[in-house]
Order: sequence, then C-alpha cells, then structure tokens
Amino acid sequence: MIQRTPARIEARDTSTCPEPINAKTDHRDWQQILSQSVTTPEQLLERLGLSPEAWYKGALSGHRLFPIRVPEPYLARIQPGNPDDPLLRQVLPVARESEAHPDFVTDPLQEDGAIQTTGLIRKYTSRALLMVTGQCAINCRYCFRRHFPYGDHKLSQNDRQQVVESLMSSPEINEVILSGGDPLAANDRLLSQWSSLLDSIPHLRRLRIHSRLPVVIPQRVCNNLLDWLSRSRLQKVLVIHVNHPAEIDQRTREALRQLSAAGVTLLNQSVILRGVNDDSATLCELSETLFEAGVMPYYLHAFDPVSGAHHFHVSDDKAIQLVNNMLKTLPGFLVPKLVRELPGQPSKTPLNLGS
Repeated sequence: MIQRTPARIEARDTSTCPEPINAKTDHRDWQQILSQSVTTPEQLLERLGLSPEAWYKGALSGHRLFPIRVPEPYLARIQPGNPDDPLLRQVLPVARESEAHPDFVTDPLQEDGAIQTTGLIRKYTSRALLMVTGQCAINCRYCFRRHFPYGDHKLSQNDRQQVVESLMSSPEINEVILSGGDPLAANDRLLSQWSSLLDSIPHLRRLRIHSRLPVVIPQRVCNNLLDWLSRSRLQKVLVIHVNHPAEIDQRTREALRQLSAAGVTLLNQSVILRGVNDDSATLCELSETLFEAGVMPYYLHAFDPVSGAHHFHVSDDKAIQLVNNMLKTLPGFLVPKLVRELPGQPSKTPLNLGS
C-alpha cells in the first residue's frame, strides 16, 4: 500500500501579502497559520477537550496511516468536547481506518494510468489537471488521494516546460484545472508564474482552481493572490470544498466576497459523508448558506471507495433519496448534481434520481 507522507510546506514568499481590508484581529499571514497547524493526535484531543483514554489509540493508529493536519481557523469552528461534531469527524483519525475492505482501494479513480507527464493528468477531452503541489491545508480523512504518491510527481523546472509543451500541442484542451494537494498551498510567486505560462497558451479559455484553503484558512485570500488572479486573461473559476454549513463563518464570507470582486466565479463541491451531512436538512442548509455567501452549489459527490475511509460510505439509494428531498425543498438552482467519478469515463456520471 502506498502511504502518503506529509508534503513539505512551500517556501514562503519574500514579498508581503497583507490582509484584505476587512481583516479581523489575527494579523498572522496564511503561511504562518498553515505552518502552525495541529499535526498530532495529542494536540487535537487536548485542544478539543476530548478524553485521551477514549480516543487516543484510534486516533494514533489512523494518524500513522494518514497524518493529521488541522489549521487553527477550522479548528476554532469545532465544538469542544463533542466527538460527534460534523467538522471534527472530517479530520479526527479513527481505528476503523486500518480495517481492510476489498471494495475500498488506494487509487479508486485509477489516476495513476491517466498521468500524461509529471504533474499533468489527462482524464477528459477538453480539460487537463495540473498537480501544482502535494501539500494540503487540511488532511480530510475521506480524501480519495490520501494514498497518492505525491513525492513521485514533484514538478522541476524541466517538468514545467514539458507541461507547457504538452498543453501547447493539445489544441483540444481549453481549460486547465489547478489541483493537488491543494494548489493554493503553493506560494503566490509560483502560482503567478504558472498563471503567466498558461495565459500564453492561445487555445486556453479558462483557469479552474480546486481549493479548500479559502474555507479552512480564509486569510489565504490576500492581496498577492487577488493580484495575479485579476491579471490573468483567462476566465477564473474557483471550486471550493464545503461539506457542512458550520464550515462557513464570517471570515470565510469576507474572503469569498474578495474573490468574487476579483472576477472569480465561485462554485462548491461536497462529498456525501456518513455522520457529517447524510441528511437532507443539513444539505439544504448548506446550499442556502453557500448561496448567501455568493457560491453556487455544483457537485455532490457519491463517495469514492478509497481504502481507509469506508466508515464514511453512504449508499447510492440513500444519496438519491436525500437529493430528491432537496428538490422538494429548494429551488432547482440550489440543488447540486449528484455524481460519481468513474475511471475511464469522459465526464462525471450523474446518478439517476428516478422518476
């Protein structure tokens, strides 16, 4: 089994990255906050007032398979002393992660076979996925890439040139998706360089970024980020990842407003997770909260069968029932598409909601 090792934090920018105008009293920059994340079971349990006797053994066994990483702004939204908190469930390792299940595998989307060149994954005709970094701001226990060998796909200067040449020679590609890890865990100097390189490829029309950072560390939305985003000629789309309405606080709303003002289209994708959001009331509240924050619900992903996360699995029948309940409550534009990603398919596969 390939185990993901903690990726290094990208080198800090030497340039300043001041906070947006509406910043609150925490004046640390996002890289300081990221570097000070909780990274051990002891820290996490102590901060949340959870009994070490009840939780430490399971947390440690899961942590050894996939290390803990929880940044302070996200941690502050978790209810202390509540082991059933839906935000805590997403980051607290449990003993069940070490149980083997034959239908849950290390590479559920078979991405290893889709790698075209170092860092570049081609799964779809008109889009290419660029893995900018293996670093994440938060280690979600259900991550479908929790076993991905990021160390084998670090982009050198030569690799960067090969990526550009590959994209240049593929006129059918009109959109590049920055992914990882979390692409916004890379510093803005590097991201600005990538943005300039992609701007120079004439057949590209869109730059899409999939990131959890504006949610878990909203300080990431700083002037340097907004500057290079604003300068790009490409249409910008940011797909954030929120599974529960409690993940969105006032600081996150401010960050999302800054991004929208910079011309970035904001979408959200969620994963349906047992014990987190597997009820229609929570999913409806999530859609309403997202829309109030200027974000359109986009995808609700059926669970990817990744090894170590089977305890989050929700059946397709239940997922379909939940979405049908949402359709009875919400206007259609607030109901995300229920989809599954199947290896080798040219797009996400919608689940049939029935008649």
